[in-house]
Amino acid sequence: MGLFSPGFMGRRREPVPGLPPGQHLVTDFPVLSIGPTPRVTPEEWRFSITSESGLMTTWTWDEFQALPQEDVTVDIHCVTSWSKFGTGWRGVSLDTLLDGVDTQAGFAMARSYGGYTTNVPLDELRGGKAWVAHQFDGSPLAPEHGGPARLLVPALYFWKSAKWLRSIELSTRNDPGFWEQNGYHMHGDPWREERYW
Repeated sequence: MGLFSPGFMGRRREPVPGLPPGQHLVTDFPVLSIGPTPRVTPEEWRFSITSESGLMTTWTWDEFQALPQEDVTVDIHCVTSWSKFGTGWRGVSLDTLLDGVDTQAGFAMARSYGGYTTNVPLDELRGGKAWVAHQFDGSPLAPEHGGPARLLVPALYFWKSAKWLRSIELSTRNDPGFWEQNGYHMHGDPWREERYW
């Protein structure tokens, strides 16, 4: 007879297709933020992309809304271990926003209203992989979820999808952002469990 009675160690969880290792599914949309929620109106909102040479392109809210819009359905995965399947977003592809930007950069620093930063390899922002999203589930993006607009990079842990997006700066250096300076992984692939350095 073994030391532990049957069931003491709990039931073995069956793998869920599409769920990265170490994650569990949620049906709500947890809110996790550092610091207070910035309150930026669409009239105040400006977004810019700056190349490594210092050339800047800026959009107002109306200019941003006039760009080609895409509706996407993606799974999202938070480093704190929750995942949400089939989330619906509307926004502008980074392919559209980077079109015409002359750059040799390999990296990007996303900067938010409120001061948050996160680094993202430029390859993760191109090829239909990333958007600046302003709607979630058919409604304007709520401030607690990053409205009026946030970065959406579903292939990486969700801390890379910076809320309250203000700018993206391109660079030849892979400088760490806020969480990366505090021990989080520089890349953040949930399928490789790249949670921490």
